[in-house]
Amino acid sequence: MLWQQPWVWIAGGILLGALEMIAPGFVLFGFAMGAVLVGALIWLGLLGGSLPVMLLVCALAALATWLVARKLSGVRAGQTKLWDRDINEN
Repeated sequence: MLWQQPWVWIAGGILLGALEMIAPGFVLFGFAMGAVLVGALIWLGLLGGSLPVMLLVCALAALATWLVARKLSGVRAGQTKLWDRDINEN
C-alpha cells in the first residue's frame, strides 16, 4: 500500500512543515515531525506495515514535539499568567 512507502510520510511531513510556516502555532510542526519520524523508521526497517501502529507513532511523536516546543517557547506575549497564591498572604 501507499502508506508503507517512506517517501510518502516524509513528503507529507515536509508539506505540513511548509503549512506551519503559513499558520504558526506548533500544531502542524508536531505532525510534520511525527510524519518525518515515521518515514525515517520505515526507511530504516524499524517500523512495519501496520497503518494503526504508524499513526500511533506519528501521534505520539507529534505530542512529544508539541510539548517540547511549548516548553521551549514559554509564555506567549499577551497570555495571562495565572497566580495560585497572593503576595499578601502570610
